[in-house]
Amino acid sequence: MRHSRTLTCLALAAAFTGIRPASAAEPPPATTPAASAAAAALDRSTDPCTDFYQFACGGWLKANPIPGDQSRWGRFDELAEHNRLALKDVLEKAAAGTGQRQPIDQKIGDLYASCMDEPAVEAKGVGALKADLDRVAALKAKSELADLTASLHAVGVGVLFQFTSTQDFKDPNSVIAEADQGGLGLPERDYYFKDDAKSVELRKQYVAHVQGMFELLGDAPDEAAAGAKTVMDIETALAKASLDVVARRDPNALYHKMTPKELLALNPSFDWDRYAKAAQTPPLVSVNVDVPDFFKGLEEQIKTVSLDQWKTYLRWHVVHSSARALSSPFVNENFAFYGKTLTGAKELRPRWKRCVAFVDDSLGDALGQRYVEATFGADGKERMSKLVAALEKALDQDLKALPWMTEATKKQAFVKLNAMANKIGYPDKWHDYSTIRITPDDFLGNLNRSAAFETKRQLDKIGKPLDRAEWGMTPPTVNAGYNPPLNDITFPAGVLQPPFFDKTMDDAVNYGGIGAGIGHEITHGFDDEGRQFAADGSLSDWWTEADAKEFEKRADCIVQQYGDYVAVDDLKLNGKLTLGENVADSGGVRIAYMAMTQAVADAAKAASIDGLTPDQRFFVGFSQIWCENRTPEFARLVAQTDPHSPARYRVNGVVSNMPEFQKAYGCKAGSPMVRANACRVW
Repeated sequence: MRHSRTLTCLALAAAFTGIRPASAAEPPPATTPAASAAAAALDRSTDPCTDFYQFACGGWLKANPIPGDQSRWGRFDELAEHNRLALKDVLEKAAAGTGQRQPIDQKIGDLYASCMDEPAVEAKGVGALKADLDRVAALKAKSELADLTASLHAVGVGVLFQFTSTQDFKDPNSVIAEADQGGLGLPERDYYFKDDAKSVELRKQYVAHVQGMFELLGDAPDEAAAGAKTVMDIETALAKASLDVVARRDPNALYHKMTPKELLALNPSFDWDRYAKAAQTPPLVSVNVDVPDFFKGLEEQIKTVSLDQWKTYLRWHVVHSSARALSSPFVNENFAFYGKTLTGAKELRPRWKRCVAFVDDSLGDALGQRYVEATFGADGKERMSKLVAALEKALDQDLKALPWMTEATKKQAFVKLNAMANKIGYPDKWHDYSTIRITPDDFLGNLNRSAAFETKRQLDKIGKPLDRAEWGMTPPTVNAGYNPPLNDITFPAGVLQPPFFDKTMDDAVNYGGIGAGIGHEITHGFDDEGRQFAADGSLSDWWTEADAKEFEKRADCIVQQYGDYVAVDDLKLNGKLTLGENVADSGGVRIAYMAMTQAVADAAKAASIDGLTPDQRFFVGFSQIWCENRTPEFARLVAQTDPHSPARYRVNGVVSNMPEFQKAYGCKAGSPMVRANACRVW
């Protein structure tokens, strides 16, 4: 799976959930979520010039408390639940099919059936992990770490570091090997070092969780406590050598192309030749070592940490990586920390929901193919293509009129915009899963074999030409993305529904919803990360020095603006972490508004619906895709790890910088939604 450093998304992904027994009565299938600009979602008691997010979403927020099995509930989640029910229907039919099933139906149906067979999972208990735990126990010397690490990586156990394939940033049509930092159990490196009271307490709870898992493996309490301390010590050392989430936003900081011998020089105590042989990689000519200092730090740990301590660390990650797929004691312990403590969810999701997610994660193209057949109309790609073209035209016009950029840089910006590729709905070519053995009675085995297939598929790309047609999202995904090295945008079928796009709604609302989303992804090509990649996807500087300084000055305005917003309690947003998404939000809405004013016929421009003019409906349509409630725990987690701002600021932060919004709602100077020092990049 492509690293997040090369894929910017419209919204954050769902976080840290688990499995629970199926409920006695599940809710009936939902209808498609209500369209944007629903009058009932408004809070007309709020002055739109004071708090536009509350005005647009207040009614929805009041009517939609967070379900017990969620850590947040918003319009994305509402649509994801609708899609989940559609996928459930696909999977139940596939699982119940006869011996005449098509191969992909057998794969997805039997994987779903094995997940839903709770008695079989409970009966296996920790025995499902026996093979991996035995491999760890059999480790006789540190020289064998390379073989064991490769075998664990193959089935998705994230020990020591990450190793996969990646597009060469300087030779964008080539694929090379990539070695990156990894091996942690907490969400991000700074979780190991922050000294505020909540962070200190969270580390204590994490250590207690690790101890709890060791006890479930059969360790005595004292032995489990000592093991948890060992894990924390090793992970803290690895975290110290890692880059934080803000530093990782700079693609130049993550590009260090080396020969295998140069990597070995950083980390001579780890047998990289042995690892490559065990992982069955193609011949390695070069490796992008994302964070060289991490591998220097890993070298120190391999030399100083004892073999028994490494075995303790490896045991932890074996059980940690599989906990959600094991028997209920492991599932419950995993959820207690990663669900309740980290995100504030109150209860495990129904088993069927998690089983749907496991199939999507493991056999996404097979499930996606059936999903598209069941839900995505033949005209979907055509409708979206027209919208994308309208947004690209608007950005073209915006660039031409941009007062701060010189003609030399504009010329290159037009080249990049014209080269941007669009992936809409679903891929033209599906992955072939025919070599994976999937049975209805081996849940964890199915997951491991699927993970090994995907690991090998990624590694086999090394040394081959880049496949620019490949997708990084599955079709049912409720999200969208821009990939800087590929210079393309992706809009899966899953998001091309209400409230983001609804053919029954007027153009103003659709341009505010999916139009702003398209504009958001296009603008990512010109945010603080995207602007560092050229039209062909190469990491190269196509800006004049003067224009780069002008961009940075305007970007810093946004950093300061969002850095003043409070995420939760005493924790403010990190304006540098969220810069790219904030720039994309602002630019996306602006060019979507430009496209809307050109698309809406003159006669319609004067028409009001529910007392709102087309301009007003545009901004309501944009705002209502972001309506959401969050638990305080989840708000704290994502403020430290996620590059997206909370929904309230994605709305108010954008409109408060826009004269177009202020004119639409008659906001006067001095109103909260009229920033005296308005920020604008695009």
